Amino acid sequence: AVPARSAAGRTVDLRSDTVTQPGPAMRRAMAEAEVGDDVFGEDPTVNKLQKLGADLFGMEAALFVPSGSMSNLIAVMVHCRERGAEIIVGDQSHLHIYEQGSSAQCAGVHSTTVTNLPDGTFDLEEVEAKIRHGYPDAHYPSSRLICVENTHNIQGGRILPLSFLRELRLMADRYGLAVHMDGARLMNAAVALGVQPADILQYCDTVSVCLSKGLGAPVGTLLGGPREFVQRAVRARKALGGGMRQSGILAAAGIIALTDMVSRLEEDHRNAKTFAQALLQSDPPLYQVEMSHVETNILRFRLCDPRLTPEEFCERMAAVGSREAGALGQEVRVLMFPHVGRSVRAVWHLGISREDTQLAIQKLHYVTRQCVEDSQRA
Repeated sequence: AVPARSAAGRTVDLRSDTVTQPGPAMRRAMAEAEVGDDVFGEDPTVNKLQKLGADLFGMEAALFVPSGSMSNLIAVMVHCRERGAEIIVGDQSHLHIYEQGSSAQCAGVHSTTVTNLPDGTFDLEEVEAKIRHGYPDAHYPSSRLICVENTHNIQGGRILPLSFLRELRLMADRYGLAVHMDGARLMNAAVALGVQPADILQYCDTVSVCLSKGLGAPVGTLLGGPREFVQRAVRARKALGGGMRQSGILAAAGIIALTDMVSRLEEDHRNAKTFAQALLQSDPPLYQVEMSHVETNILRFRLCDPRLTPEEFCERMAAVGSREAGALGQEVRVLMFPHVGRSVRAVWHLGISREDTQLAIQKLHYVTRQCVEDSQRA
């Protein structure tokens, strides 16, 4: 990856893996893609991508949709086809927090939450308690679907253990419920565990896998599941305005993402751990991070000094001071986001090289020294 340049020098953008840009091979594939009308099912490149995804997921079929949020919504719509249905979802999940309540807003489906634990899982006894055992009593909605997220965004890219998914599957079967995985970063989980995506997804009925995060495609998500489910999903996608025509141009990027970009995710995980280690080695110790929790490309860390807020820290990392070029040899802007629980989130991706990570560490040390000097003057 080539470090970004700006008028202020070098920029290391760790805000999200959604900022990735397609490389030359992906752009070439897009330019040369064979296309047709996908609403008619006639785009050969889309069909190839969908077959590739289904095989990779170990599922009967897959559907190319514009976004992960639409994919999750379609899954809810297809699993919960009657009014008065309910889904069980983690209280810190992307589907619950960052998708505008679309399950209720667009699908008319009620949500009940269970507490996400630090590793992204939840207590299965709590899940069992949230199932509407009183249905079909007229007072209660009907439990239909359990949603999980893997890797878990808010909890810092945590991987759901296969043992948890296995036990969840047994419970779901016991009560006749479906399991949907928001697998926006499923490939990160598979690479980190050293398993195939199908090994994870054997415990799920359906999955949503994003192509436009660490895999580098400009747009698109694959929704996988049984053939009948995907047939119904086609109708839901059309109703939501997601039926695209000559979308093979986009699907071509998705094919490159799945065939060429998965194995390199390990580099992102390595760089995230390198930065996390630098946080722990800070002198004085201004940062708190649990290394065992740094499993993939998302890093969450906390600030130990109550006088330094996540917002101020991110501003300092992104700013370029008059003395910085002399101290670092160049001006470096590192972009991060303040996050929940007085934490900071940083995300590694294909646009961030090992060299970029070292620059970010240098900037971290510089900001740490600044904070200490400011504290001593105060």
